[in-house]
Amino acid sequence: MEFGILSIIPPIVAIVLALITKEVITSLLLGIIAGGLILTGGDIVLALEKVFTLMGTKVGDNALMIIFLALLGSLVMVMNMAGGSFAYGKWASKKISNKKNAKLATALLGILIFIDDYFNCLTVGAVMKPIIDENKVSRAKLANIIDSTAAPICILAPVSSWAASVVAIIGDTGVENPMNVFLSTIPLNLYALLTIITVIYFSFSKYEIGSMESYERNDTSRIITKEEVGYTHSDQGKVIDLILPIIVLISVTILMMMRTGGFFAGEATAAEAFGNANVNLSLVIGSVVAIICAFFMYIPRKLVSFRLFMDGIVDGMKSMIAAIVILTLAWTIGGITSTDYLNTGGYISGLIESSNMPMWILPTIIFVVASFLAFSTGTAWGTFGILIPILVPILVQSNHMHYLSIVLAAIFSGSVFGDHCSPISDTTILSSAGAGCDHIAHVSSQITYALMCAFASVVGFFTAGILQNQIVALPAALITLFISIAIMKKKTIAKYGEK
Repeated sequence: MEFGILSIIPPIVAIVLALITKEVITSLLLGIIAGGLILTGGDIVLALEKVFTLMGTKVGDNALMIIFLALLGSLVMVMNMAGGSFAYGKWASKKISNKKNAKLATALLGILIFIDDYFNCLTVGAVMKPIIDENKVSRAKLANIIDSTAAPICILAPVSSWAASVVAIIGDTGVENPMNVFLSTIPLNLYALLTIITVIYFSFSKYEIGSMESYERNDTSRIITKEEVGYTHSDQGKVIDLILPIIVLISVTILMMMRTGGFFAGEATAAEAFGNANVNLSLVIGSVVAIICAFFMYIPRKLVSFRLFMDGIVDGMKSMIAAIVILTLAWTIGGITSTDYLNTGGYISGLIESSNMPMWILPTIIFVVASFLAFSTGTAWGTFGILIPILVPILVQSNHMHYLSIVLAAIFSGSVFGDHCSPISDTTILSSAGAGCDHIAHVSSQITYALMCAFASVVGFFTAGILQNQIVALPAALITLFISIAIMKKKTIAKYGEK
């Protein structure tokens, strides 16, 4: 059947409800049910049967991804309990004697913990607060560094909960070699790259910009409360207890990707094997080996008791439930709008072709749409789940697959930007909590940096479109960023005076 304009109702329902309710799970679910009603001509019982059968199929098809996320939650929890990240803090405190080094050490830890944003937010804050305070860096700046090395670094790292989820969503659209596609988006993921560059730049800078400078001169952003990390951790952990399990996770995952891609059997080159690999299976095995490594590192040295280690495994799995639910709903709404059901992508691609809208402007528009949606809902993952299943089929059916990398990069960039500066975002809230910083102080002081990187990203996407050359996107964005920084620093000094 041809459903025409009715085929766009499920994503519209999901988007509108997400904007109104600021709650993405219910919005996605109702969008899916709306799709089921359209598919069955309004038969509610049959619609529910179709929807939840499809959901069960999607969960089955992506079972390894769900297992990986659960295992990742477990690994994160037991690593924190062993105290390795706190050992990093003790080591860093002996090496740090000024603001610059304190900010750099915080950024380094945030970049090192790239496997999950929740892990990043809670760990970096708990570890670095004493060092940040001792070197008179404001809690608002600490929250900014945490937030800027959470989602932005996770969406760039091929081995992370974020990368795993978007690779799964991309693969679910029928695109071949979804990991290769993801890797091709990294140099085009402008907002994430610019945000990390900005963090490093301002670690060396004498001045901040906007209201952050006022907090650096007189820190009123700190919340005076009893600060706890929320779990028991060992005081005997070492830095290696943090680093080695992460190295094992990455190394085993890469080796398994080469194996499942046929490299060791001589069936493919290294690059081909990486693209053809069973990514989900590789991540699961990498996580299992990393947990086993952690077990034999922690238990014999009594960093964690056997019972606490096993409790940590379960508690870590529980922490990933929300992410798993969002992913499941994202897979399902992607299924209901696919060519086998409502064919939403086919209908929208037909509209685009008939409207003669130039494709080169599409990445810029998508960045703005993704930004607005993620800001309004407070979730980048929900935005991925809504936009990727809609836009990828449009490119496939309109024969514009050469735009795939930059369109996905625009989705990732816009989603991370919106999530980064949204006051209702989970990572924004966790960054404030992890830093012990007043939430509004964090949001208001970070927005200047976020908007600056977003503006530079728009210029990059627009320039790449105008010149029909994706290579120029990052250079154009970087030039815009550093011009913006120079202008903003000049205004900041004019407002607050020289130091």
